[in-house]
Amino acid sequence: MSRRRSLPQKLLGVVMLVTLAALLVSLGTILAYDLRAYHQSLTADMTTQAELLGHMSAPALTFDDQRLAKENLALLRLRPKVNAGAIYSARGQLFATYVAPGLDVQVPQAPRADGVAFVNGKMLLFRRIRDNGEVLGTVYLQADYEILSRFSDYAMIAIIATLLALGIAYLLMRPLNKVVTQPVLAIADVAREVVETGDYSRRAPGTSNDEVAELAASFNKMLSVIESRTRELENSNSEIAREAEQRSKAQQEVMRLNEELELRVHERTLQLEQANSELALAMEEAKSANQAKSAFLSSMSHELRTPLNAILGFAQILTSEKLPSTLAQKREFASHILKSGRHLLTLINEILDLAKIESGAVALSLEPVALQEILQECEGMVAPLADQRGIRLLFPDACTANVTADRTRLKQILLNLLSNAIKYNREAGSVVVDCSPGGPGLMRVSVQDTGMGLRPEQVKQLFQPFNRLGQESGTEEGTGIGLVVTKRLVELMGGTIGVTSSQGAGSMFWIELASTEPTPSRIDPDAESVPPLPRHAQGEPATILYVEDNPANLKLVEEIISFRPDLKLLSAPDGHLGIELARAHQPDMILMDINLPGLSGLDAVKLLHTDPRTAHIPVIALTANAMPRDVEKGLAAGFFRYLIKPINIDEFTDAINSTMSFLARREEEGSTSK
Repeated sequence: MSRRRSLPQKLLGVVMLVTLAALLVSLGTILAYDLRAYHQSLTADMTTQAELLGHMSAPALTFDDQRLAKENLALLRLRPKVNAGAIYSARGQLFATYVAPGLDVQVPQAPRADGVAFVNGKMLLFRRIRDNGEVLGTVYLQADYEILSRFSDYAMIAIIATLLALGIAYLLMRPLNKVVTQPVLAIADVAREVVETGDYSRRAPGTSNDEVAELAASFNKMLSVIESRTRELENSNSEIAREAEQRSKAQQEVMRLNEELELRVHERTLQLEQANSELALAMEEAKSANQAKSAFLSSMSHELRTPLNAILGFAQILTSEKLPSTLAQKREFASHILKSGRHLLTLINEILDLAKIESGAVALSLEPVALQEILQECEGMVAPLADQRGIRLLFPDACTANVTADRTRLKQILLNLLSNAIKYNREAGSVVVDCSPGGPGLMRVSVQDTGMGLRPEQVKQLFQPFNRLGQESGTEEGTGIGLVVTKRLVELMGGTIGVTSSQGAGSMFWIELASTEPTPSRIDPDAESVPPLPRHAQGEPATILYVEDNPANLKLVEEIISFRPDLKLLSAPDGHLGIELARAHQPDMILMDINLPGLSGLDAVKLLHTDPRTAHIPVIALTANAMPRDVEKGLAAGFFRYLIKPINIDEFTDAINSTMSFLARREEEGSTSK
């Protein structure tokens, strides 16, 4: 027969078991979290170190500079946990090594695939070195992986903490146990004596002021009642029955209250679980937002530095007296600078477009747009890019439909889809553009390529920022936000965009916009004619006044104009002087910056148009204010054309020539009217 345990022993055992369970769960959770955090932190730290080392060593691999590579590896001595490191060339040959002082570590003679491995308490990491999409080599790092020692230390700490906590709980519960159980035991002793002796005059002592005291009082009262009932048993049967009924009702009420209490506890538990779930979801969203921010900064740093590297590098060569170059080389270097500058401008425009769309700052001018004209313009712009790769372009012969759209943004959307179809196509492939009715009242334009296609999981992530059409290799340049901008522009115009893709066969992107009828142009026959200019003498150059406060920008335009013997340039550093020169010299046209000291370009052009002496002179804006609202504001102020810096020489020349043609037609019309 097992030994019966007393109430104090049971209470002490329950407290000890609860304490032990809580300690085991808490310490186990902390141990697992710390080991996981250590693993992730070490992996992320070594990966970052490898990427940084690869970035620093890219020039060394490019120029075969082993000394620079070894100096870069020598910086690992500042990382005591790193045992060894190495850099391999693109052919897999060992280029440079590093071994921590005092260690005997064997460095692999050949690189492995990108990744992390853990062998004998060591972390082995291989990372490819890439520059402009080209693999230059591989970085290898070996570091201490102390997870087992950390586990042993934490296990020992957990055991000591558990024993110490149990000991403290035991010491605290011994005196507290008596405080809690002593009144109950006193009642039990009195009850036992009453049962054994039948003496109902005994009373339980009231040693506290709580529920136990109430129990003792009730017990004493019960003894008094029993004593009284024993003396008056014959005359109190009905009274006993009544008290029994009251006691039954009291028990039922207690049961009802217990059920209500259990229900409230259950509801509160559900509320706490829901709150914990919402908190976990919020933490996960915050983590995802932080990762997206890190990915954005990393992507932008790489994409912006890549063209800047070429611009600054070739510019240093051109300006260096220690690095003489031939005329052919100078032209090649200048071509690289121009190409990289245009690429950098494209990246900045894409980022600004996405920022404007996200902030709701994009203002669209929706109007009927002829698809055939837009497609012809896009074909002319992407044809050179397609010819470079031997891509065949197939556009519809006749697309007479009109859609409701912003003309400029629609061209941007189609150019993005076409450039992607060419960029991610296979060599000597083809791009097919089609125009067909979509749903009711909709017109669909599709762009189909013959590239490698996309997997279903890539299609799901296609319109996320920085995705680059799912190209994990990262060989194509760009921010990866072009499709995001395209999707949101289509949605702002009330349309939809979609994609279908077959891996290995190609992809087809399509947009659907509301079809509409073209609006006829309206020309006011009674509009006041512009006063004609006097005809120039034979061979006399046309005069251009450039109002610009930046000497470098003025010098650039002077150099461009110097190649045109038919043009003569005047300049003014501010708006007030520009207006005076325009009144005095009567130039044929004016180039005007907007952000001028004292008097802005917008105010200056208004003053020129209100003055009869200068109202006939066309004014072209040449400014860095590139936001759509800036362009609209400038054209509304009276600018004849609006050019955006940095200057595109072809666009600049086209603006000058078109303005000269306009002046010539106006002069001929004035002569005819006379």
